[in-house]
Amino acid sequence: MKLSRPVSSNNKSIGKKEDTIVFYGVDTVINIILEFLNHTNSKIDACVDYSRPSLAIEIVLLREAFLNAKKRGVRLRYVTEITNENTSYCRQLMTMVNELRHLDGIKGNLYVGDTAYLAPATFHEKGKPASQLVYSNVKEIIEHQRYIFETLWNKAIPAEQRIKEINEGLAPEFYDVITDREKASQAILDLAKSVKKEALFFFPNDKTLVSAERLGLLDCVVNASHKGAIVKIICSLSENNAETVKKIIEKAPEIQILNGNNNSPYGMYIVDGEKFIRAELRNPDAERFSESVGFMVYSNRKTSVDSFKSIFELLWNERAANEELRKAHEMQKEFINIASHEMKTPTQAILGFTELMETHPEKSGEMISAIKRNAERLQRLTNDILDVARIESQTLKLNKERVSIYDKIQNVIRDLENQVPSSNSPRISFVCPKEPIYVHADKVRLYGVLANLFNNAVKFTRIGTIVATVNVKDKKDVIVSVKDSGPGIHPEILPRLFTKFATKSESGTGLGLFISKGIVEAHGGKIWAENNLDGQGTTFYFTLPLEK
Repeated sequence: MKLSRPVSSNNKSIGKKEDTIVFYGVDTVINIILEFLNHTNSKIDACVDYSRPSLAIEIVLLREAFLNAKKRGVRLRYVTEITNENTSYCRQLMTMVNELRHLDGIKGNLYVGDTAYLAPATFHEKGKPASQLVYSNVKEIIEHQRYIFETLWNKAIPAEQRIKEINEGLAPEFYDVITDREKASQAILDLAKSVKKEALFFFPNDKTLVSAERLGLLDCVVNASHKGAIVKIICSLSENNAETVKKIIEKAPEIQILNGNNNSPYGMYIVDGEKFIRAELRNPDAERFSESVGFMVYSNRKTSVDSFKSIFELLWNERAANEELRKAHEMQKEFINIASHEMKTPTQAILGFTELMETHPEKSGEMISAIKRNAERLQRLTNDILDVARIESQTLKLNKERVSIYDKIQNVIRDLENQVPSSNSPRISFVCPKEPIYVHADKVRLYGVLANLFNNAVKFTRIGTIVATVNVKDKKDVIVSVKDSGPGIHPEILPRLFTKFATKSESGTGLGLFISKGIVEAHGGKIWAENNLDGQGTTFYFTLPLEK
C-alpha cells in the first residue's frame, strides 16, 4: 500500500501549524497512522479496543511501521483488551512493542506521540479498519490525551499476566472503587458468600459486627466454617456485640475472634487470598451496614491482596500476643492468689502448733504430728512450683530405670485406700494386664503422674467407681487410662485442662495436670482427657514408650 496525500473534510493536510483535523476514508486513515508511526522519533503510546491488535498484525504496512519504529529506538507502549479471540495476535504484538498491557472494556482508540495525537473511530464491524480519524498537533490536546493514556496505563496489567489468566481459566484482575453504599454492602455480602478456604475480617468497631450480622454476612462465614474454611475476625469486643459474639461461638466454635481494641476508620475483608475489600466507616453508630460504610475499594489484584493479607496477619499476631499476655497476667494473678492461700494455711498451722507446744508441752506428740503433716503439704507445694520452673526451662531431669506399670498402679491404689476411709471414697478397680508390662521411666515421676490422676478422680467422684486399665498399642506404646464416674470436666476448662492454673476446684493450685503433662512428654509420651460418652465422668489417658 502506497502513502497517498491525506484529505480532510476541510481540505486541510498535516502541517506544522497547530490544528485539529478530521480525516475520512479507510485508505486515508491508514496512511495517516503510517505517517504518524514513521515520523515519531521518541515515544508512541497507543490505547485501542480488542479488535485492533489483529489489524496491526494483518495489515502488512502497519506491522512493518511498528517494527521500524521500534528499530529506530521509539519507545512503544500499547494498551488493549486481551480476550480469548485476540490472544494469538497479542502474543505477536508483544514482539513489536516495548510493553503491552491489558485493560478490561476499552471502547475508544487513541495514539499519542511526540507532537501529534490520533483517534481512529471504532468501526462496529469486527476486523475492519476505521474510516474516520481525528488528528491534532495542538500542544494542549496532546498533553491532555497523554494524561488520559497514563491514567489508563497505570490501571492496566501486564499482557503476560492476562494471557496466563486466560490459559489457566483464571478470573481477570479488577480494581473497583464503589461509592454507592447499597452496592458496597452487597459486594461485601457477595464476598462473604464466596468463602471457600479462608476469611479474614477486620471490623472497624464493635457495632459494625452487629450490623454485619443483620446483613447476613456472619451467617455466610459460619456456613463456610462448617465446610472447613478458616475464619478469623478482629473486632472491638464490648457489651454492644457480646450477644453477636456468643451466637458466632455457639454456631461455629472453630471461628477465631480476637479483641481489636480499635476504633478504625476502615474495615478490611480478605477472602481465600484472592479478593479483598477495604471499606470506609462513614457512620459508626448506624444500625444498618449500608448506612455505616462509605466508599469502598474492591479488587482481586494479587499484589494488593497479598499486601492487605500481610497487614491483617500483623494485626492478628499483635492482638494474639496481647491476648496471650493478658491471659498470662490473669493466670499469674490467679496463681499468686491460690498459692498464697495454699502456703498460708500450712504455714499458719505450723506456727500455731509451735506456739501451742511452748504452752502445752504435755501435748507435744500430737503437735509434732500436725506440724509434720503441714510441713509435708508445704513441701509438696514448693516442689510443684519448682517442677513448673524446670518444665518451662526444659531442665527437668529424669532418672530412668525398668519400671513395672502394674506395680506402680497397685502402689498408688494401696496408698489411696490407706489415706481415705472406704466409707468416704469411690470403689477403685484395676483391670490387670495378662502379662507384665515394663517401661523405661523415672519411677518417682511416674508415681507422681498416676497419683495425680487417681487423686483427681477421687476428689471429684464422691460416690461411684474409678477404673484403671493398661493396654499395649502397636507393640510400641503402653496406654494407661483412669476412668471416673464423677460430674465430668467443665466445657470452659476442657480446652486448657493441661495448662497452668486450669482449675475450678476450691482447693489446689491447678498445677498437677500441667506437671503431669510435662513429665509424660519428657518420657516421649502423650496425655489427654475426654468426657465420657454416657455423660458420666471423665477418662484420662497417657502413653509411654514400651521398654525396648
